[in-house]
Amino acid sequence: MLDRLFRRRREARAVADFYLTIAAQARQPAFYRDLGVPDTLDGRFDMVVLHVFLVMRRLKGQGAAAADRSRLLFEAMIDHFEKSLMEQGVGDSGVGRRIKTMARGIAGRIEVYDRALAAEDGDEGDAALQVALDNNVYGTASEVPPQRLAVLAAYVRREAAGLERQPLESLMAGEVRFGLPPGAG
Repeated sequence: MLDRLFRRRREARAVADFYLTIAAQARQPAFYRDLGVPDTLDGRFDMVVLHVFLVMRRLKGQGAAAADRSRLLFEAMIDHFEKSLMEQGVGDSGVGRRIKTMARGIAGRIEVYDRALAAEDGDEGDAALQVALDNNVYGTASEVPPQRLAVLAAYVRREAAGLERQPLESLMAGEVRFGLPPGAG
């Protein structure tokens, strides 16, 4: 029994570290500096959700262990957002309500991104992905140049394809490789 408890703690720590690796990609300065993603709580939230979604998408349909890892990754993200709210001074009574709202928003984003990536690469698929990115990642920006949307959409497609090429075993071990963000280098 004690061994199982330690195993769960090790796995929780490994998934939390995996989440932090993914979140670090979402925080790359090039997204904010070069692509004009709002450098705000909302902008950073949406970039983290986007990158976690990409990894969860790769894990989808890969068996029970991958489904469990995806669920734990989602929970680690929610836990991180909850801790961030508490650090910002949101009272205990308001945290639960905000987390529920965030979780619904995340679920909606995941569904829209998944549909957009499933659409054929080309005008229709790119348009759907650009609309999803405009509504979410750039949701608080007043006007987004179409070129920035196109570049971010191309990045998302590139990373989704790159994750498909990564061995499932490496992702299950908490290793993920993202390419450089557009403009970084």
